Amino acid sequence: MQAEFGFNEHHQNEVINYMRFARSKRALRLKTIDSCFQDLKESRLVEETFTADEVTEMLEGLRVVVRGEVETELINTAHTNVLLLRQLFSQAEKFYLRLQTDISELENRELLEQVAEFEKAEFKSSGRKANQETSKPKLAPLNEAGVSELLNKEISRLQEENDKLKSRLRSLTLYAAFDEHPLPSPSIQRALHSQEISSLEDTVAALQADFQKSLSDSTASQKNLQDNLVEAKHELLRVQEQLALTEKELEKKFQQTAAYRNMKEMLSKKNEQIKEIRKRLQKYEPDE
Repeated sequence: MQAEFGFNEHHQNEVINYMRFARSKRALRLKTIDSCFQDLKESRLVEETFTADEVTEMLEGLRVVVRGEVETELINTAHTNVLLLRQLFSQAEKFYLRLQTDISELENRELLEQVAEFEKAEFKSSGRKANQETSKPKLAPLNEAGVSELLNKEISRLQEENDKLKSRLRSLTLYAAFDEHPLPSPSIQRALHSQEISSLEDTVAALQADFQKSLSDSTASQKNLQDNLVEAKHELLRVQEQLALTEKELEKKFQQTAAYRNMKEMLSKKNEQIKEIRKRLQKYEPDE
């Protein structure tokens, strides 16, 4: 599998786990379809002869049931694949990656045949694979601190490798003391050892610097967003205040215009006329 698709051992195990899941779902659905035929035989095929209409009715009923089972499985498979892509995309987005897919490759007959051959070879011994399944570790999902966690793991791994190299160098030095071939001078050994250790320490320091830079960039970006938010709120308040002042100025200017004064005078006259009409009406209203 690794030679054909370029997977490392971990991703190859993930592919095998997915194939195992798909095989179990496929086997379950095939059993369901078999049971549809078995139910028809046991419930309907109890007589020796049937009319053409009866056979047509039985076949139509069987077609509906089998079609429903196949459609359900196809829909479930599509949704399952979407959930699988969701897991991969979610992990990629934690590292600000944008994955791309080539839908045309899903119908590549050559690759499909390679997958079929791999599945056939991988699951030819179900008992052996079942035992291996219980011992394989599961992929742990990335947590919220995905970047920092991976960097810390890489730093720890390099530090452990550094310690192992130091121990190996000490062992080689002791072994060489009993070897018949002369060792290089101590100064040359120390220089070689120091160079390898210095290279590893530089790598660790570079990773630590990148980690600190990513944290600093994240903090600066958050502060920049907060500053922009505060500035936007201040700008909103300033615009609202200017709008209120503008409305007051417009209202004041309108009150000073001749049209406003004429309108106000007309309203006053109308009010007086209404009062006069009400007084006249009161004279003609009968006393209760």
